[in-house]
Amino acid sequence: MKILVVGSKGFIGSHVAAHLQRCGNEVWGCDVVTDYAAKQYIQIDATNADFNALFEQQQFEVCINCSGAASVPDSIEHPRRDFVLNTSNVFALLSAIHQHNSGSRFVNMSSAAVYGNPTCLPIKEDAPLNPVSPYGHHKMMAEYILREFAKLYGEKTCSLRIFSAFGSGLKKQIFWDMHQKMSNSEETVFWGTGDESRDFIHVRDIARVVELCIMHAAFNGEAINVANGEQTSIYHAASVFAKLAGYSGNIIFNGHVRKGDPRFWEADNSIIRSWGYEPSYSLEQGLKEYIEWARNV
Repeated sequence: MKILVVGSKGFIGSHVAAHLQRCGNEVWGCDVVTDYAAKQYIQIDATNADFNALFEQQQFEVCINCSGAASVPDSIEHPRRDFVLNTSNVFALLSAIHQHNSGSRFVNMSSAAVYGNPTCLPIKEDAPLNPVSPYGHHKMMAEYILREFAKLYGEKTCSLRIFSAFGSGLKKQIFWDMHQKMSNSEETVFWGTGDESRDFIHVRDIARVVELCIMHAAFNGEAINVANGEQTSIYHAASVFAKLAGYSGNIIFNGHVRKGDPRFWEADNSIIRSWGYEPSYSLEQGLKEYIEWARNV
């Protein structure tokens, strides 16, 4: 298949593009980064992207949008920028597809942030959406846009609700924070109580889910959980990280929940499992690889 990955230089996008290429697809990348060496790559303007030009030049069977902002704190400080990157650009992309490449399957990276603080676990896709951050609200709006184009215009769309992604290449969020603090201090302090939980999934497993989505999803505007279906406390994750990193200092949680952060996450991932998904990385395996990468950055 001929596939376009928007945001191909980013953390998830780079892994998705590489995986789909290994599977024998003709993969084109698209991002704001200059790359003179790549042959199948289209650079777009970071401040005024013309998505129409993408599909005027080429026709794609699948378009995967891995672009956008991915920071809850930044979305609180800069909500307009987050809206443009996570919502407005999705509408612009789908408008361009509808006009120039109608019928292309469109996959958008959404987030578990759309659920906010769920009322029960594990979280099923039909659970109420109650985001607690601008980031979560904007991802929810993008899902509505995908449903709009599917139901009103017949475009083939699907949202993937990514839970807690991790893996080599990610220079932010919880494990990068742990690496930075444990490398420079005999006492590390983190937000929260440590009882908060996440459903971690390795980025290479996310790439595999994207492949399965292309093969099996209905593309009628649906949203699908992407996670391993395992609840892990932040305290346990920090303990595993410290052990693998050889860190013997004190791990302290300040007891304050950061604004915009949900408390507990565990996904019902029965849909992707029905497609044949099985995780290839445990948390410990993924963190061992991540620590080795982080030490050489």
